[in-house]
Amino acid sequence: MSNNNETKGIWKVIGASSLGTLIEWYDFYIFGSLAVVIANQFFPKTNPTAALLSTLATFAAGFIVRPFGALVFGRLGDMVGRKYTFLLTLVLMGGSTFAIGCIPSYESIGFLAPILVLLFRLIQGLALGGEYGGAATYVAEHAPVHRRGYFTSWIQTTATLGLFISLGVILMTRHFLDADQAKSIAKFNDWGWRIPFWISSLLVLVSIYIRLRMAESPMYSKLKSEGKTSVNPLKESFGHKANLKMVLLALFGATMGQGVVWYTGQFYAQSFIENVCKVEFDQSRTILIWGILFATPFFVVFATLSDKIGRKWIMLSGMFLAIISYNFLFTSLFNIADAKQKTEIVANKKIDSTFIAIPNSTDSIRKVVTKAYFSDGMNMVTTKTDTAYAAAGKTTKKPVVAISKTLSSSDYWKMVGIVFILILYVTLVYGPIAAFLVELFPTKIRYTSMSLPYHIGNGVFGGLTPFIATLLTTIYVDNKIVGLMYPIIIAAVCLVIGAVYISNRIDPEVDR
Repeated sequence: MSNNNETKGIWKVIGASSLGTLIEWYDFYIFGSLAVVIANQFFPKTNPTAALLSTLATFAAGFIVRPFGALVFGRLGDMVGRKYTFLLTLVLMGGSTFAIGCIPSYESIGFLAPILVLLFRLIQGLALGGEYGGAATYVAEHAPVHRRGYFTSWIQTTATLGLFISLGVILMTRHFLDADQAKSIAKFNDWGWRIPFWISSLLVLVSIYIRLRMAESPMYSKLKSEGKTSVNPLKESFGHKANLKMVLLALFGATMGQGVVWYTGQFYAQSFIENVCKVEFDQSRTILIWGILFATPFFVVFATLSDKIGRKWIMLSGMFLAIISYNFLFTSLFNIADAKQKTEIVANKKIDSTFIAIPNSTDSIRKVVTKAYFSDGMNMVTTKTDTAYAAAGKTTKKPVVAISKTLSSSDYWKMVGIVFILILYVTLVYGPIAAFLVELFPTKIRYTSMSLPYHIGNGVFGGLTPFIATLLTTIYVDNKIVGLMYPIIIAAVCLVIGAVYISNRIDPEVDR
């Protein structure tokens, strides 16, 4: 009977912790999911590539400050408790997300717009730095030792499900705005993109109510009642040689590689499909949605397996598979959508030109839309915009060109299959890692000790992946998969360190 009550109790803990963590991930990733739209709103439109890179850099800034959030809130969590610390992080995250949705565009307030976006993005990063370690620690300290992998895996699903929900909300919002596709796109890009940010406030209020009803972790409560809580968690975590060694091993032998695999398999995959393969907005996001939906159960599968055979080799196998197959998988994504490898039905090509008069000028904006059809069912819309000069029929030297491809059904599902494999690697490296990190450190400094290596590895090394990979493709323009050099090198270094130095055994004294 007590065992049933214990199981029932932990599911309440998991439900309350997971909901709040899921909302925080949703808040954090809604920004990345709308990177192209945000680039157009908050940065000068004269150079779309620079605007996208600036947005990705702002996105990455939220990751870079996550370790500082881990230090601040980890210390707080080890000194005053898990519950109230990640309640505070939830409020900070939700408030910042809502605020980003309220910032006027660059055209309205100039450079103040990107500055405000960066400010609230940094607050988001600090909040997430304190959230994950608290939630994972809280669940792990309620779970039986021999089932920690299984129970903490539900927290692990929240990062991917937060991305899943952000993509779903974006698509639903876009289609809700207008029945006409062209009008809905225009409305969404103009102001509708703000709705997913505002929705966050409602989700946060629900989660705050639930978390206020939660009790403190039993292990932490026991330490507190015995007067054994840490007086200086930072000093004990990083000032003691033995514990610092474990922090460094966790970072360079696990979380660093896990981070780049996570962000390559999900965020860079979406960016690659949209910006390199030029797949249209809806398809690029639903491909990722299907991949996430099919792969998410494997977080639980591999974490449960880690309870039986250990965490180490499951995580390292995900890194190894990523290293040897990334180039092939991303090349396959590119080839699927490559118009040069398809047969065009020339007779079906349509070309429409429109001219929009420029006020107080004899010149006009010329827009040429070309729609090409291919024998396999793909169609491609190329929109070329330039200025048509009245004098001598001259035009701008470098017109702005936008390409949007709609894949055939078979090619669409081929991409879903590849993204599923990429996210399967994510489940291997990420499913067991919460239990792995919890078991490295003693209870009284666990929140601080596990949060820092997690957020440096996952946040800094992983979070920089979309930015660095995209930057590399702008430098080496002829190599479409050059961006993969970064995650492959980082994962390879982590694989070697993890294989040589990390133990596959669980320390029986970890809960002291």
